[in-house]
Amino acid sequence: MTKNAPTPKRKDAEKANKVNSISAPQTKATKGRDKAAIKARRIEQRAAFMRGDENALPMRDRGPAKRFVRNYIDSRRNIGEFFLPVVASVLVLSVIHNKFISLIAILLMYAAMLYTVVSGVFMSRKIRKEVATRFPSESTKGVGMYGWLRSTQMRRMRAPAPQVQRGEKI
Repeated sequence: MTKNAPTPKRKDAEKANKVNSISAPQTKATKGRDKAAIKARRIEQRAAFMRGDENALPMRDRGPAKRFVRNYIDSRRNIGEFFLPVVASVLVLSVIHNKFISLIAILLMYAAMLYTVVSGVFMSRKIRKEVATRFPSESTKGVGMYGWLRSTQMRRMRAPAPQVQRGEKI
């Protein structure tokens, strides 16, 4: 509608606001079918992401260097993946009203945190060197932090899911 123009008739205004009948579901049955198709497509995309299909991965996870980093991290044990259970146990132990137990729990948490950070720094350096030698055309920017953050996730919770077994040679 423009200024200095007459107000349109109701039927003309409704016609202009009408949604295209092809794109809009008309009945509950078509609405349900469309929802089911969208849900199936979403489940399929999630499965492809968890498998590690390159097209289903976000940009931060794509490329041969990032795949190598994921496999490198997944092939070894890291203290970082046990940090969350340690913190949960510290939370439970801190509820106990015994100063000695609380102190031990807090010291355990700080020791795990310190060890996680120190091992993460060394692991990050090692990952960057390895990526630089294996993939000379790839940038090493961010791959160390990418590996470190993946190593702090519990193995079952990692996305995309681990593609290699622990102890497997990469």
